[in-house]
Amino acid sequence: MDASVQQAAAEIAARAARDLDALVAVSSPSGDVHGAEDCVAVVRALAPEGAAFERLPCSSPGHADDLVVRVRGSATKRLLLLGHLDTVVPHDRHTPLRRDGDRLVGSGSVDMKGGDVLALGVLRALARRPELFAEVALLLVVDEEWRTGPLSHVARFAGWDACLCFEAGELAPDGSDAVIVRRKAAGTLRVQAHGVAAHAGASPDRGRNALLALAAAAQAAATAHAPDGADRLTVVPTMLHSGDAFNVVPAQGELHCDLRSDRTAAFEEVRERVPRELGGVTLEAELTRVWPAMDTRAATAPLLARAGAVLGRPIAASGRGGASDASHFAPAIPFTVDGLGPRGGLAHAPGEFVLTASLEPRAAVALALALAALE
Repeated sequence: MDASVQQAAAEIAARAARDLDALVAVSSPSGDVHGAEDCVAVVRALAPEGAAFERLPCSSPGHADDLVVRVRGSATKRLLLLGHLDTVVPHDRHTPLRRDGDRLVGSGSVDMKGGDVLALGVLRALARRPELFAEVALLLVVDEEWRTGPLSHVARFAGWDACLCFEAGELAPDGSDAVIVRRKAAGTLRVQAHGVAAHAGASPDRGRNALLALAAAAQAAATAHAPDGADRLTVVPTMLHSGDAFNVVPAQGELHCDLRSDRTAAFEEVRERVPRELGGVTLEAELTRVWPAMDTRAATAPLLARAGAVLGRPIAASGRGGASDASHFAPAIPFTVDGLGPRGGLAHAPGEFVLTASLEPRAAVALALALAALE
């Protein structure tokens, strides 16, 4: 391994648990302005000396501003580091960081405050070598988990030389370090039902049951589920809300389905499977969130090979079904690589964790890719 990478990775790992403790201590669910601002304050304290800070209007209305941390150099290339500060965990279920054997357990630890900590470490390491770059910027957004519209910052960084995103890392089947260069498109299907209320005991047949119609709509959408098909399409009904009282035929309701595919056009085909009317209930189906697919395998293959030479071991190209902001940047920055964060598990669930032993090797992978991108 390149000696500078080895030393910098060890330094990042040595302080990573402390830095992660500071970030995870802040409960920052998407949309919470106070939590986001507290996270920004922590990031400012962890950033390299002399870094410049810029706040950008968030892509989602009502959120705190996003943060850019910039370091200037004397060379020609520009590198974007990418992460998010928001979590899906509400305040009443937030847990601070604790050590449990080889795990650092806490809300948002792996998705993705652990990645933010490594990105900050890479930024500090590069700040000591300004002769390598013209600019390195760390963009930390506060709405990644619940954004429904487009990411508004892509044009600002279009044409930069590389984008490294620090979502959770993983290993390849052979045990080698892997990074993410392929992701499915992601979409959310929302179905609203409009029926007729009636007393469930005295006159049930005068009603038009929105709940039954939504249940049928969920089944109709799910018939498109084909993870082994050409589009690798998954259709998963995730939320259904209907009814206001136990003894009233529900007149209204709403269904949400999570959609993933290699082809965004497949989402419209799922929407078309939902009937416009069922049992006298009107159904309105719309796509409320569509994130693009990402496939940078061909473009990034030479980059991964160069980084493997710096690292002293191969870096495997992998894919993942989950959505990421890297997918938005990939069309504008062909050298986009994701999955540079630490390894861990249980994202979005109680017991979410980062593996302590993964911090140093994942920091080394990220540093090697950064140096390869700046060659």
